[in-house]
Amino acid sequence: MKNLKNKKAIITGGSKGIGKAIAIALAKEGIDIAITGRNIKNLKETVSELQTYGVNAIYEVFDISNYEDVKKGMNAIMNSLGTVNILVNNAGIAAFGSFNEMDISEWSQIIQTNLMGMYYAIKEILPHLISINEGDIINISSTAGLNGNANTSAYSASKFAVIGMSESLMKEVRKNNIRVSTLTPSTIVSDMSIDLGIANKESHDSVLQPEDFAQLIVAGLKLPRRAMLKDASLWSTNP
Repeated sequence: MKNLKNKKAIITGGSKGIGKAIAIALAKEGIDIAITGRNIKNLKETVSELQTYGVNAIYEVFDISNYEDVKKGMNAIMNSLGTVNILVNNAGIAAFGSFNEMDISEWSQIIQTNLMGMYYAIKEILPHLISINEGDIINISSTAGLNGNANTSAYSASKFAVIGMSESLMKEVRKNNIRVSTLTPSTIVSDMSIDLGIANKESHDSVLQPEDFAQLIVAGLKLPRRAMLKDASLWSTNP
């Protein structure tokens, strides 16, 4: 298993829920962390917690759906960290509703955040990873990107698109020693899933926890460079 100590990672949407669990799991491995998000209070609190693991932890506040914000924020992170080895694209939003009832602006914002936001983040970091001829990009999709369901058209469309973009990128940058992984978790207990009414805080035994998913990411990163976790789905054992 590869030692990850002293690597440097960026985690979008890293101040709470799944992103925070990933950040903590990586910090425990000795990885310096930069997290992004829109809530400065949550970002500051998470950075303080990450620093207790003896790593350098910073944050940048920006909206992942706005390219100019992403460009400015990622540049600031790079200036602070000096380099980056790992990009975890976790930031995303969700809303459910029938095809006709969901407002066009809400549909568009889901695509803009979940797909274009991921594209923006990769676009700003990829040239650096190519220049150092090494890196890991972990793109978080969803089982909703594998199968559509009633009332999930916008969310599923965004997550299907993430899979297509991610797999295409993987084949493009393998020659640069860059591993691109596409992960498709089922329901995980998080603020978003709780707000959507598909999970609750008491679902410890029947629904995946953020820490479970974080372990999968750490395991993938620890593989020898000759090996790559191309894609993986994580499901709870209880239906």
